[in-house]
Amino acid sequence: MKKVELVKGIPSSALGFGCAPILGAVDGKTAKRIIDCALDCGISHFDLARSYGYGEAEEFVGKILKERRNEMTIASKFGIMANWKSELLKPLKPLVRYLRSGDKKVDLVPKKQPAPTGQPGKGGDMFHDRIPFRAADMRRSLEKSLRALGSDHLDYFFVHNPLEKLVHIDELSEAAQRLKEEGKIRAWGIAYKRSLQELHQPYLDRFDVLQFDNSVGVDGYDNLIKTRAQKPNIFFSPLRGAAKEMKPNEILQQLFTDFPNTVILCSMFNEKHLRENAKLVS
Repeated sequence: MKKVELVKGIPSSALGFGCAPILGAVDGKTAKRIIDCALDCGISHFDLARSYGYGEAEEFVGKILKERRNEMTIASKFGIMANWKSELLKPLKPLVRYLRSGDKKVDLVPKKQPAPTGQPGKGGDMFHDRIPFRAADMRRSLEKSLRALGSDHLDYFFVHNPLEKLVHIDELSEAAQRLKEEGKIRAWGIAYKRSLQELHQPYLDRFDVLQFDNSVGVDGYDNLIKTRAQKPNIFFSPLRGAAKEMKPNEILQQLFTDFPNTVILCSMFNEKHLRENAKLVS
């Protein structure tokens, strides 16, 4: 598997594994089998967040990767967290997955929810809350992630999808530097939707790495090649909004070609597709 160093001294597999569906739409047995397959394919970059799996994904993935932690690059995020209501959902998740496997599609989270406001306590659905983007909250969230993962550090620590301007960017930058000095994180970044890039533009250069959605043919793609082709990036949702005439493997190959210093995250829970994608950068 091709390796890239988004930050000097932190090697990542060019193809990363997106863990968002784990213990949500994807059950533990399936997730364990696919993660083992990913490791077999040489994937070493795993992307998590406090909110994934309704708060359970970090601990689940941490146990699988524990024996190979020194070989892995693990990223997590702060800013969105599962709330107490997510505990009520746990016993229902197997039933919902069963119903989704049939003709009737049932979502784990009801679709019609108030839009996220960006304010603390107001998440995108009834099972998640947003927490303040402040230094103390950042540290508390990190400590929870480390305990869940069973690790003494994160390789990458991201601000998670801020919907408004980061008012306290200086405070966050100083806190990130202290966490680096303490050895709790190796680098920090921001994970955001590209539609909000202009909102965050004034301070994007404060981060070690940017993580955002990108695919071949989306608006602004050619300009992104000009401005970020040689810079450290992590892309998620690489097939969403892509040129319709291109096949998925062609889209990924084009992204790898146009952005050689980039990790591309795929939530790959089909073993055949995972192995095919891995071959593109083997």
